[in-house]
Amino acid sequence: MSTVSAHVASTLARHISDVFGVMGNGNAYFLDALEKQSSVTFTAVRHEAGGVVSADAYFRAGGGIAAATSTYGAGFTNTLTALAEAVQAHIPLVLVVGDEPTSGPRAWDVDQIALASAIGARTYTVGRADAAATTLIAIEHALAYRIPAVLAIPYDVAALEAGPVPETTEPRLPEPLQPHGPFTAASIRELAVALSQAQRPFLLAGRGAWLADAGGALGELADATGALTAGTALGRGVFPDDGHDLGVTGGFGADGAMQLVRDADVAVVFGASLNQFTMRFGDLFAPGTRVVQVDTAPAATHPHVGTYIRGDARVVARELLSELREIGTAAAGWRDSVNVAAARSYPRGDDSAPDGRLDPRSVAVRIGELLPDDRVVVSDGGHFIGWANMYWTVAAPDRMIMVGTAFQSIGLGFASVPGAALARPESTVVLTTGDGGGLMALADLESAVRAAGGRGLAVVWNDAAYSAEVHLYGRKGLAEAPMLIPEVNFAGLAEAVGAEGVIVRELADLDRLAEWVTIPASERRFLLLDLRISGDVVAPYQEEIIRVNSPASGSAQRKR
Repeated sequence: MSTVSAHVASTLARHISDVFGVMGNGNAYFLDALEKQSSVTFTAVRHEAGGVVSADAYFRAGGGIAAATSTYGAGFTNTLTALAEAVQAHIPLVLVVGDEPTSGPRAWDVDQIALASAIGARTYTVGRADAAATTLIAIEHALAYRIPAVLAIPYDVAALEAGPVPETTEPRLPEPLQPHGPFTAASIRELAVALSQAQRPFLLAGRGAWLADAGGALGELADATGALTAGTALGRGVFPDDGHDLGVTGGFGADGAMQLVRDADVAVVFGASLNQFTMRFGDLFAPGTRVVQVDTAPAATHPHVGTYIRGDARVVARELLSELREIGTAAAGWRDSVNVAAARSYPRGDDSAPDGRLDPRSVAVRIGELLPDDRVVVSDGGHFIGWANMYWTVAAPDRMIMVGTAFQSIGLGFASVPGAALARPESTVVLTTGDGGGLMALADLESAVRAAGGRGLAVVWNDAAYSAEVHLYGRKGLAEAPMLIPEVNFAGLAEAVGAEGVIVRELADLDRLAEWVTIPASERRFLLLDLRISGDVVAPYQEEIIRVNSPASGSAQRKR
């Protein structure tokens, strides 16, 4: 018997290798059919949001498009925060859900199409005659527009006989966006001239440049112009030459590196949206810097952009190289005159803060020294994100995964681990999370331990508070009691689900991590480090947020 659910499962299995989620009434027939597909793996998580987060992280870690699944009603509404994050971060995935029967909603049903639409996700509802075709359309929509698609199976349709599963074509995807028209061609030529004449050229790459596979072309462009380079928080490692790269821009950037960016006379940005954090709230570039943005968005995304070139990052970089060869000028010598390594270094901090707890900077440095080179770092949201992003280098954008930052969410960390672990089966997966977000995501601590096993490591920055709020609103005199958390023994919680937990109160306690990395992954357990850090040390990016949100800053900006 080939049911509607079997048509959905079979079609998904032709294009997607991994599905994450929670079983319920609305997707029971789908999961039964999926279990019969030898080419697809289903990974159970413990909260519906975790299914979407895992599929999201799977894509970000380079595994390709994945699917999540949940039941109808409460199961679907549980996915909404994770789904909104994926929408805002432009992550293609398919969420397969049960839905109300075609006869109309029951007492426990909600308007799932309206809810998905409200956060920017489109819903495709399968029928008895079109389940396979509709499934393919949902996959195609997700890939073409880089956005989640919801695939709904009405409850009274799920088990209906639908005949043989039809063959489907490959999803049709758009070609790289070509710059076109005489004005765009003139802009590219004029930019090539500006780069050839620049004394201090600078190139910045975002995740869009990585997705466009522009790294090679941008590396050639940097060499041809003598430019210093850097990446956004989601674009680190795009440029192949680390020797002339300033690291991460924005609030995670080192002070010396950010000063060199301000010294640039021409700055070209590839595949980055230039959000407020990348732009340091408007202070990334100096007023005299000419800023050019290359992206696929309809128009420039920041007022400091003087010239906008719409096109695929790799294609435009290649055209710039061609123009530069015609011009035939020599590369600027700026990048060879500066000490890049010194500029991108961060302060180490003391072993402990004045309150006797660990200084997060020193512990971040030590962990960074001990982590395996072949690692994928997945990050929850919260004040602590500054430490991993500043002190733990990664090889490429698909090895630093920040789920939650697009939607300003916390509590999506533990569920990121299964997706990253399956996408990168050869790598160590390192989760960085706070105590607030860690508690919120606790259901999927078990999922992380089970999926990653001895290749998994969780670092919990435990300061017994929602620190971002303490630093921003506590300074304004707001009541701090709601911002505090009783200190939780995360190491004990980890032991309860089969992991090894270590409470870290001093740097010497990290010796266990030094031992752990020398043991073969098959012979060790998932390791959770419960870092008892000081809440008094404020991350530099948080200081920027505090400054921008202070009344004095607002007054100064109005005067300007």
